[in-house]
Amino acid sequence: MAKNELVIVALSGGVDSAVSALVLKNAGYQVECLHMSNWEDDGYCESAKDFQDARQVCQKLKLPLHRVNFSNPYKEKVFSNFLDECRLGRTPNPDVLCNKEIKFGVLWEYVKRLGGHKLATGHYARTVDSRNQIELHKGLDTEKDQSYFLHSVKKNSLKNVIFPLGDKLKTEVRALARTALLPVSEKKDSTGICFIGERPFTKFLSEYFPDNPGNIKDLKGRTLGTHQGLQYYTLGQRQGLGIGGLANQNGAPWYVTDKKLNTNELIVVQGKNHSSLFKNWLKASPVSWVNGPTPGLVEGAAIKCWAKSRYRQTDQPCTAILSKNETIEVYFEEPQRAMTPGQYVVLYQGTRCLGGATIDEIGMRDMSLGAAG
Repeated sequence: MAKNELVIVALSGGVDSAVSALVLKNAGYQVECLHMSNWEDDGYCESAKDFQDARQVCQKLKLPLHRVNFSNPYKEKVFSNFLDECRLGRTPNPDVLCNKEIKFGVLWEYVKRLGGHKLATGHYARTVDSRNQIELHKGLDTEKDQSYFLHSVKKNSLKNVIFPLGDKLKTEVRALARTALLPVSEKKDSTGICFIGERPFTKFLSEYFPDNPGNIKDLKGRTLGTHQGLQYYTLGQRQGLGIGGLANQNGAPWYVTDKKLNTNELIVVQGKNHSSLFKNWLKASPVSWVNGPTPGLVEGAAIKCWAKSRYRQTDQPCTAILSKNETIEVYFEEPQRAMTPGQYVVLYQGTRCLGGATIDEIGMRDMSLGAAG
């Protein structure tokens, strides 16, 4: 793009977006910044402090700062889905939907109203123009890569996005911030739920769900204790079960291996590597391809690729098969631990992100028997 065209930087108040603005300004682009808040400040979501940090960054860089509140569309398009998934006993990841619906949805529409030609964010990811197709690739920093969270962003949106940190390491970003004396150079990275912040998860969900206690059982059906409600637990979870030190047990820690909604039972096993925690197959929907349907991947067709069934997981070799109704089935070469319905499976070929889908089912299956349909 021409450097006299306006780039709007989504400025969160953190170091990554601040350095994104710095990099673009130093490269000669016309830059303005936009701070959005999607949740009311309640002591956990520090939107007021984040805005003040963003304002100080813009004062340092001598850049205009706009402010917008998207709390209503966030609750309608993202948080309502989060609660619906919890009701189904699944473990949702709102960050993916927030990127699709808010950061690269309603935010982009607002950017256009400001006269912006491009939107820049602090994501660690890259876009590559390949034969007039915009491909989504992993960021150079494999520890910080965020392509997993961007897999459902539509290609038309990616055409209008700049990721200034895609070719940088986090250590470089911190160094740039320190050299430029940015006021957020030492600010810690946020790790809580997208825009909601770090908070006691059970207490937070209890504001939206009534108490629904049930039995905690082992695989033999023996009752070991009671749970507070299935929405508070996820597969592979160890902490917070309250069943340590049971008599006539070997003392090994307990882990959640299943949630039975029809009987309101939480099923647990002993040992981090118990065989019931490992599955080699999943079904996921609806599949979202970064560049539309992958060429040649018709119903029943299979592709060899790599997949993550959760963020920060090492890419795992697998075969993906397109099933009915925009559903994919993924067969892993090695069983994966604690794959979880509600989370996302994201497919890769090398550094290129193909797309992904929400995990619906998991199990042990023999691919030679064919897709489940």
